[in-house]
Amino acid sequence: MAGRYLELCFTPEVRAAQAHYFGRAQALPPQPATDPLTAEEMEFIARRDSFYLASVNSEGWPYIQHRGGPAGFLRVLDPHTLGFADFKGNRQMLTTGNLATSDRVALFLMDYPGRERLKLLAHARMLDAREHPGLADQLCPAPELRARVERVMLLDVVSFDWNCPQYITPRFTAAEWELQSGGNPGLGPVTPG
Repeated sequence: MAGRYLELCFTPEVRAAQAHYFGRAQALPPQPATDPLTAEEMEFIARRDSFYLASVNSEGWPYIQHRGGPAGFLRVLDPHTLGFADFKGNRQMLTTGNLATSDRVALFLMDYPGRERLKLLAHARMLDAREHPGLADQLCPAPELRARVERVMLLDVVSFDWNCPQYITPRFTAAEWELQSGGNPGLGPVTPG
């Protein structure tokens, strides 16, 4: 776990709750301003075909949205920056509007078969694809999807946290099920023990 993540999440209220329930609050030494992604996080992100993105609106309410695409659509641009193409959707613009109030976001990336999850804290920037066509070209996961790109999101990663596999129910895509069962629909996937 990157130290900056805990430093940001262990607010005085969280530390008070820790002290109340466990008799003491966790002490943290000073941390760097950001934690760069390592090869492990970059490889995990590159394999994902979806993630959840949380933002907060001007009324203080959180909003969580699912984002999906071909594996690797969330691109690691460098150890501090992620980006993805934002496609035409339901035209509600909730995340985009929320970013006008606060650029702070959280990402939740799951590997259900592998029972792994990665959480990221970042500052987000939503850019109009018409004003940044080169970046939209770079972040579009497939040429046939380029006409559907309306915006691009850049994420300046502040920190990350890996969670334990406890309570993650293994779930499989149709392709993962096919691979695990060897093409035999009567056999289920092999789950990590």
